[in-house]
Amino acid sequence: MRTRLTWAAYGVLATLAGIGVAHLVAALTVADTSPVLAVGSTVIDLTPTPMKDWAIEHFGTKDKTVLVGSVMAAVLLLAGVAGLLARRRLLYGAGLLVLLVAIAAGGVLTRPQASVLDLGPSVVAAAVAVAALVWLAREQTGASEPEGANGRRGVLIAVGVLGGLAVVGGVGGRLVNKLRLRPEDIDLPAAQDPAPALPKGLDDQVPGITPFRTPTDDFYRVDTRLDVPIVSSEDWTLTIDGDVDKEVTLSFDDLLAMDVIERDITLTCVSNSVGGPYVGAARWLGVRLTDVLALAGVGSKADQILSTDVDGMTISTPLDLATDGRDAMLAFGMNGDQLPREHGFPVRMIVPGLYGFISATKWVTRLTLTTYDDQKAYWTDRGWATDAPIKISARIDTPKALSDQKQGDVVIGGVAWAQERGGIKGVQVQIDGGGWQDANLGPDGGDDYWRQWFFKWSAPSGSHRISARAVAGNGEAQTAARAEPFPDGASGLHELIVNVS
Repeated sequence: MRTRLTWAAYGVLATLAGIGVAHLVAALTVADTSPVLAVGSTVIDLTPTPMKDWAIEHFGTKDKTVLVGSVMAAVLLLAGVAGLLARRRLLYGAGLLVLLVAIAAGGVLTRPQASVLDLGPSVVAAAVAVAALVWLAREQTGASEPEGANGRRGVLIAVGVLGGLAVVGGVGGRLVNKLRLRPEDIDLPAAQDPAPALPKGLDDQVPGITPFRTPTDDFYRVDTRLDVPIVSSEDWTLTIDGDVDKEVTLSFDDLLAMDVIERDITLTCVSNSVGGPYVGAARWLGVRLTDVLALAGVGSKADQILSTDVDGMTISTPLDLATDGRDAMLAFGMNGDQLPREHGFPVRMIVPGLYGFISATKWVTRLTLTTYDDQKAYWTDRGWATDAPIKISARIDTPKALSDQKQGDVVIGGVAWAQERGGIKGVQVQIDGGGWQDANLGPDGGDDYWRQWFFKWSAPSGSHRISARAVAGNGEAQTAARAEPFPDGASGLHELIVNVS
C-alpha cells in the first residue's frame, strides 16, 4: 500500500509541476490558455442551463472557484492513476498524462479566437509532467536497489525540485496576472451631458440598507470568464459592421473624442433570483450607442446588434430597444473612475432596462448589425429569451431572514427598481398576509436607477412573515407569480420570516 501511495503521489507531483509551469507561461501570454482554465471554460460551455442556475444560486460568485477546484480535483485524481500505471509500465503512466493535457488542449482550441500558438502552455504542461514522472520513476527504481542510498537521495532531490517548480509556477502565474490586472492611467474626458448630482441616500438613516450607489469593489460580476481579459486601450478597437452603410473601426481615442454622457443606471443579472444580490447601481461615463451606430449607418434588415467581446463571446441585443431613446451607451468610466478590468475595460455596453445577458457585453470589440435568423448569440443558442426587460422588483435588505428581533419598533428597508417604466412610484409592505401598507421612499435617482425604501413596524412577539412589492411610475405593480430566472428573469415577491421576542 505504501508503495502504491508513493507512485500515486509521483503522478500528482509530476502533474502539479506541469500545471504550475504551464500556468506561468499562460500568465505571460494569454491567461485563459492555462490547461485548468481551458478545461473549466469548456465545462461551463457544456453545462446545461439548469445546472448553471443551480451553481449560481448555491455558490454565488464563488461558483467559478468551485468549478476550478472540482476540475483540479478530477485532474489530480487521474494524475494519481497515472502514477500507479507508471509503476507497472512507465509508458502507460506517461500516456495518461499526455491524454489529460490533450483534453485541455482541445478546450483551448474550442475558444472562438484560438490559434495554434495558444497550445503553448498545454505543450509545456505535457513536457514538464512527463519529464517529471520519468525522473521520479528513475530515482525510485534506483532507491529500490540493494545499494539504494544514492537513489533515495535522488528521490528527495527530485521531489524537492518538482515541488518547488509547482509552487513557483503557480504563485508566479498569480503574481504575473495581478500585475497585468493593474489599471492603466487614463485621463477620462468630462461629460458634455453630465448626470445631475445624486441625492443623499438613506445609507446613514436605515442600518443594513443597501448603499444608494454601489461601491465599485462591491459591484456584482457574473459572466462565463474564469480569467479577466487583459486589453490595452492603445490596442483596443471597435468595429461596426454587418447591415450598415459602411464598416467603421474606432480606436479608444476616437471614442473619447465623441460626445460623452454620464448616467446613473442600475444593472441586473438575469440569474438574479427574487431578493438576490446580482443587482447594482453605479454612475457610468461613455458615449451614446446610437451615436456610434450612426457613424456606420444602420441598414433596413437588421433586428439585432450582435456584440462580440475580445475572445469571441457574443451577446444579442434587440435593435429596436437599443435605439428607442433610452440611454444605451458604450461605457469607459464607472463611479468617477475608469472602468475596471473586471467590469469590461476598456469598454462595455450598457442598455438600461434590459438584463445583462442581452445588453451588457464586457470587453466589447465588435457590433454587428444582423438578424436573429442569421446569427445566434451565446445565450440565445442555449434557449434564453431574446427580449428580456428587467422585471419590477423590491428587495428586503433589513431585517435579515430568520433573524431575531426585539419586540417594538423594527425598521424594514431595502431597494426597488423599475427601469423604463417611469421608475419607482411606491413600495408596499405586508405583514403575515395582512393588508398592503405604503413604505417611505428614499430620494429619486432617476427612472433607470433603483430607489431605497423603509417601513417602520411595531413588531409584536412571535414569528412573522414580511413581504414587499414595488409599483412603477407607469402604474404597473410587481407580480406575485413565481418564475425562475430561465429564460427571461425571475419574478415573484420577496418574502422572509423573522422571529420577534
